[in-house]
Amino acid sequence: MTLYPFFLFPFRFLFFAFCFFSFEYIAKFLVSVLFLHYLSRFPFHCHCSVIVRVPPLLFQLIMPSNDFVRTVSRKFRVLVIGGSYGGLSTVLALIDLSQGRLARFSCNPDDKAPTHRIPLQITVVDKRDGYFHLIGSPKALACEKFASEAWTRFKDIPGLQHPDLSFIQGSVSSVDFNAKVAHIVDAETKSNHTEPYDYLVASSGLRRSFPTVPQSLRRDEFLKEAREHMTEVKHARDGIVVVGGGAVGVEMAAELKILNPEQKVTLIHSRKRLLSSEPLPDEFAERVDSILRDTGVEVILGQRVVSTIAVNTKDGTRAWNLILSDGQQLRTGHVLNAVSQSVPTSTYLPKEALNEEGYIKVHRSLQFSGAIPNAEHHWAVGDLTAWEGIKRCGGAMHMGHYAAMNIHQHMMAECTGVKPNYQTLQPFPSVMGLAVGKTAVSYVPSEGTREGEDLMKTLFGKDMGHTICWNYMRLGEVC
Repeated sequence: MTLYPFFLFPFRFLFFAFCFFSFEYIAKFLVSVLFLHYLSRFPFHCHCSVIVRVPPLLFQLIMPSNDFVRTVSRKFRVLVIGGSYGGLSTVLALIDLSQGRLARFSCNPDDKAPTHRIPLQITVVDKRDGYFHLIGSPKALACEKFASEAWTRFKDIPGLQHPDLSFIQGSVSSVDFNAKVAHIVDAETKSNHTEPYDYLVASSGLRRSFPTVPQSLRRDEFLKEAREHMTEVKHARDGIVVVGGGAVGVEMAAELKILNPEQKVTLIHSRKRLLSSEPLPDEFAERVDSILRDTGVEVILGQRVVSTIAVNTKDGTRAWNLILSDGQQLRTGHVLNAVSQSVPTSTYLPKEALNEEGYIKVHRSLQFSGAIPNAEHHWAVGDLTAWEGIKRCGGAMHMGHYAAMNIHQHMMAECTGVKPNYQTLQPFPSVMGLAVGKTAVSYVPSEGTREGEDLMKTLFGKDMGHTICWNYMRLGEVC
């Protein structure tokens, strides 16, 4: 006796099956057999490297969970240079898409999950051994507990443990665009090796000096660097001077005063207003200035530090005499220079790919736009791109999301011949949020300037935005 002419399954098999397996699994199995019988009535052909073709209507009816997503046979190699906000966002979104899932950053209700799985091998090259929360650098160098939280080794991040993903601690010395090969210098062995790729994502960011960012490349070295810095701050008998009134200098001065209320903290800026290099209204800068002074920081504007002279005191400690451009002299126990110019880390790329300042020229799709071979296989995200607007971590993660979607589109085009539908990036608006002690100050063109402790919780939480960024990228979830 049979259930259907094409089953040929005895009742005895079904009896044992229901005894040992749940109804859900049996139902799925029977539906699969029905599906295969149905599919056998339709001739189909493999297109490019696609190995299964499913009638879309039946696919939607029986398997909305993407269990029958088609898989392409070609494996793509992706090299990502830089493992910070932009690079990691690209990697994580690309893994999602390659597995037939919506990208984790997708917030458009009309977005649909991919219909193909794409085998990938992603390699990330970064000079550090882990992810460092750059936004929290001012606090990480002033608070030992937060320093430990701000740097997490790549191998200790659950969301980055995936068989298709590997990390190399090192730097890229050059890239051969014709051959699609990168030359990598290993950080530990100093040995050179080549890494072939099908797609390259440049996300190595900008080179910034201490104390804007720590100079350590390993987590244990960073914690030691941070402790030494905190000790110097604590024992600075004549106070602390922060030179430079940009975003980093402002946040650093405020954080030092909050964590060391007994210390005299002075911020010196050469311009007549703080944040003078940012395209922001005067009202925003004035509000930041006012809150900084209310926090207890002494602010000196319109004066440059023209000379810094070390002085050995009688008790063996070191102090510094600062001479300002108006002749004024200040004595301090510790000096932090927050005026260093950020430099693009694009020396591994040919000049044809860069603008005059060393930033990567890109299309709105984030593909390289310079006159280079295989430009369509090269992408850039984050601070390294020549893109309008204030450079922020949120913008870098947004770029990573778009780059991943567009790379996935390009891969699908190579496999199926379908024209890619690229997401195009819009210029970033001039917006900013600053953590000034216990208060946040923000500027958005549509809202104007805002401030408050509640705003601090919204923009930065309790840890300078570390948890917000961590959860947004879902780094704590197994990928």
